[in-house]
Amino acid sequence: MFEYKFVKIDAEVKAFGENLLKEDYHEIIHDHAKDGWRLVQIFAPAFHGYGIAKYIEMIFERQVSA
Repeated sequence: MFEYKFVKIDAEVKAFGENLLKEDYHEIIHDHAKDGWRLVQIFAPAFHGYGIAKYIEMIFERQVSA
C-alpha cells in the first residue's frame, strides 16, 4: 500500500510569457526523498492566457507498512 503527497508550487508570470516558479523544485524533491518520498509526476493543471501554467503540482508516493 502507498500513501501520496501533493505539493503545489505557484508560478509568477512575467512579461512576454516568461514563467517563474516561486520555489526551487529541485530542493523540494531532495527534501522529500530524505523522508522516503519518491517523485511520481510533475504537471501543470491550471492554465491562463497563452497556455502558461499558474502553478505546477508534484506528486510523491511512499510505501506504507500494512
